[in-house]
Amino acid sequence: MRWALVKVALAVTTMVVVAFAVPLGLVIREMARDRAFSNAEREAAAVAPALSITTDRDQLERVVASAGADAGMAVHVPASEGVAALDIGRQRAADDTIAATRNLGRASTTGVPGGFTLLQPIALSSGEIAVVEVYVPESEVSNGVGTAWAVLAGVGVALVLGSVAVADRLGVRMVQPAQRLVEGAHELGEGKLGSRVPEEGPTELRLAAAAFNSMADQVVQLLANERELAADLSHRLRTPLTVLRLNTASLGDGPAAEQTRTAVAQLEREVDTIIRTAREAKPQTAAPGPGSGCDAAEVVRERMAFWSALAEDEDRKVRVAGVDRPVRIPVARADLAAALDALLGNVFRHTPEGTAFAVDVHNGEDAVIVLVSDAGPGIPDPEAAMARGSGSGSQGSTGLGLDIVRRLAETTGGDVRIGSSVLGGTEVRVWIQLANGDPVRRGHRGTVRRRRRAAVR
Repeated sequence: MRWALVKVALAVTTMVVVAFAVPLGLVIREMARDRAFSNAEREAAAVAPALSITTDRDQLERVVASAGADAGMAVHVPASEGVAALDIGRQRAADDTIAATRNLGRASTTGVPGGFTLLQPIALSSGEIAVVEVYVPESEVSNGVGTAWAVLAGVGVALVLGSVAVADRLGVRMVQPAQRLVEGAHELGEGKLGSRVPEEGPTELRLAAAAFNSMADQVVQLLANERELAADLSHRLRTPLTVLRLNTASLGDGPAAEQTRTAVAQLEREVDTIIRTAREAKPQTAAPGPGSGCDAAEVVRERMAFWSALAEDEDRKVRVAGVDRPVRIPVARADLAAALDALLGNVFRHTPEGTAFAVDVHNGEDAVIVLVSDAGPGIPDPEAAMARGSGSGSQGSTGLGLDIVRRLAETTGGDVRIGSSVLGGTEVRVWIQLANGDPVRRGHRGTVRRRRRAAVR
């Protein structure tokens, strides 16, 4: 916007300067020309009284010399009865031009080498017409024109520069509030809910800033209400969980009873975590700093230790790879654990007992890929499975599993894909972008936007 205003001011001022300076320059040139020929007419008029009295050469030469124009003036007296033609001074105009002036009886100008001549007819006492020729050099005709044009050009340039400077200052006054509004919108989009915009600048931008701040306040309030609702809903689960915990006490001993009690205890911890997180969550005001995140290999080993017991009961073969060394990712430990539980839960929920599955972690230069694959029947329509989060979920699915995984990947600039695994079933590829990665180079940014409707199978 700033450069647009500068360009408009430059174009408009230039057109105005040209519209006024060019005609004014032409007028100045004509004024200089008229001044030069007016001086020539006065010189010619100084000789007229003498010509009306006498045609004597000596007297006329003295008159021409006294006029101070002996080098640039010539007098042409035609022949009369008993008197020969008389020419005083240097003749520059052609004979036919002088004759035409004498016949017309009025002054005229004509161009000659180095300038112009003024031909002024004067009536003699004998009735004949003499012609006084006054030479006007080109330098006298254009005297002062170059200086005047230079002054006009300087004034025009000053006007253009002044208008550009004023437009630039006005542009800064308009652009800075707009830039702050853009920065505030970006920060709010990144989750920095404390971002606000100063209400400064022109009226329209002040109104836009006020509307933005009001919207941000409403977003914070809506998120607060959502957290309270999540906490209240989670708190309602305490009663059925208490009943389940009491019932597990009567199951006796055995692997199944111990696994049930472990699952109930973990569920209680998860509900407590949800309530505490929802109640204590604060608006994000800054991006995660260096060193934040978790070790993906450690989290995978921990969650596989939990799911391996259930896999052993269902006679499932399990393979884990890529977790023998630390793999740092910019994701919270609890979030990665929840995403893994969602993916592994889908495997146990949607494949028959005895179906093998595998978890692989690939550590690249700019991203970490977590693959969860199985040897089940697969998914006939992966696109439809990804679209279930928009409201077309299948029986027994809440539509939250893959949505949790998708949101975790997209917070880092990555994405989630569903395909066929080498085991013959389904493969879910979770691409977690590292801080030094370049999602644009990989072409994944468009994929992320196209798959925001992802949900569980």
